[in-house]
Amino acid sequence: MSCKRSRRVPSRARTVVAPSRAAGEGPVPGDPLWNSAKVRELVTRRRPGGLIRLGREYRGWTLAELGEHLGCSAATVSRMERRAHVTDLTLIHRAASTVGIPRHILVSSLAPPAPSGPAATRVSASPHAEEDPMRRRSLLTATATLPAAMLLGMDQALADTPPPTGRGALDARMVSARELYDRGAHTQLLGLLPGLLADGHAAASSRRELDQARLSSAYSLSAALLIKLGSYEQARLTADRARTWAEVSGSPLAAAAASREFAIVLRHQDRGEEAQALMESAAARVEATGLRTDAASSAYAQMLCTLAYTAARAGRRTEALAMTEEARHAARPLPTIAPAGRLFPISPAAVDLYTVGVHWALGDAGAALEAGRNLRPDHFPTAERKARLGTDMARAWWSWGRPEQTAHALLDAHRASPGEVRDRPAIRSIVTELMQRHPRTAGVRELHVAASTPASQVY
Repeated sequence: MSCKRSRRVPSRARTVVAPSRAAGEGPVPGDPLWNSAKVRELVTRRRPGGLIRLGREYRGWTLAELGEHLGCSAATVSRMERRAHVTDLTLIHRAASTVGIPRHILVSSLAPPAPSGPAATRVSASPHAEEDPMRRRSLLTATATLPAAMLLGMDQALADTPPPTGRGALDARMVSARELYDRGAHTQLLGLLPGLLADGHAAASSRRELDQARLSSAYSLSAALLIKLGSYEQARLTADRARTWAEVSGSPLAAAAASREFAIVLRHQDRGEEAQALMESAAARVEATGLRTDAASSAYAQMLCTLAYTAARAGRRTEALAMTEEARHAARPLPTIAPAGRLFPISPAAVDLYTVGVHWALGDAGAALEAGRNLRPDHFPTAERKARLGTDMARAWWSWGRPEQTAHALLDAHRASPGEVRDRPAIRSIVTELMQRHPRTAGVRELHVAASTPASQVY
C-alpha cells in the first residue's frame, strides 16, 4: 500500500512549510468527535484505520476523494481503513493529518501499551505483531552464526513485551548497549535488548517525553542490529515502533534516527522509492530546525549520506553524487572525531566512507577505491566503523576482481570487529565465494577460519 510523491532534494535554500488546512474544513482537536466514546474505543483497540474512516466521513469525503488528496486509489484507502494491522506507517500519518486527527489521538492508537507485569494471557505489544511460525523460522535461519535461543528471545520480546526487569538506570544501560553495537558484540547485545525494551516501555508509561524518546532510541538500536544481521522483517517492526515513539516524544533527533532505520529496511526490501521519500522528508524536518548545533548538523549530514546511498542503490547516479557533496558540505564544520555518545557520529571522514559505498553501489569500483584511498582506521572512533572501512573497501576490491586485496581488507575488518565479518550475511557470502574460487590466494584460508569462529569463542 503506497502513494506516489514528487521527488525533492533537501537543500539549505529550501524552506519547509507544513501543509495548511483550510479554515473551517473538517474536524479540529476540540471537536466533540475526538472526545467521543467511539474514538476512545478505536484507540483502545489500536485501530488507526478506523479513526481515519471517522475523520473522512466527518468531512463528507468518499474513499475516492480521500485517495485523491493522498495520491492513492480508493481501494488503497479502503484497505488502510479496514486493516487491523498497520502496513504503511507513512501513509497512516499522512492520511491522519489530511482528515484532521489530533496527533495525540493518532499516536495513542499506534503506540503499544506498556506491560504491567506477568500475565497469564498473552497480549500483543503492537498492532503489527503477529504470531507467524514462518516469520519466526526465517528469523532463526537468517544468521546461523548467532545462538538460536537469543534470536528467538528477541522475536518473543517483539511479539509480547516482557515485564520490566528493574535492572538499573536506562541511560547507563543505553550507553552500554551502544558500546556493544560499536564493538560489533552482536551476541551480547542481542541478549540485552529484550530487557532494555521491557524497561523502556515501563519508563515510557510515565508519559514524560524524555522517557518516550529513550524508548524510541532503544527500538532504533534494535532495528540497526537486526538490519546488520539480515533479519529485515523484525527490523521493520522495531523501526516502525521507533518511529511511533519518536512521534509521541516530539524529539526531532529521535524521529530522524527512527526514520533512517525504517528507510534502510525499506531499501533492503526493494522498496527504494518509499525509502527515498521517507529520507527526504526526514532530512527536511531536521534542516527545518535551523541546524544550530553540531548534533543537528550531524543528523542532517547523516540523513544526506543515507539518501545518497539509497539513490545509488536505485541507480540514480546524478542524485546520489549530489547528495554526497551536500553531505560533505554539511559535515565540514564538524569535529574530526565525533564526541562520545552522539546519536549521529558523523565526521568528514565518515562522509568519505559513505562515498566509497555510494560509488560501489553505482557499479564504479575504481571510484570507490579512489574515494577510500586515504582513509585509515584511526579516522574512526569505534570498532564498528573501523571494520566498516575494511568491509566497504573489500566489496570494492571484490567488484574490481582482486581476491587477495579483498581477503586482506576483510582480515583488517575482522581484527577491528569480528562480528562485522562473521555476522553480516552479505560479507559472509564474499568470504564463502573467496574460499570456493580462490582457496590458494594469500589470506583467504586465514580469513575463512577467522570468520567461522563462533561468537562464544571471540567475546
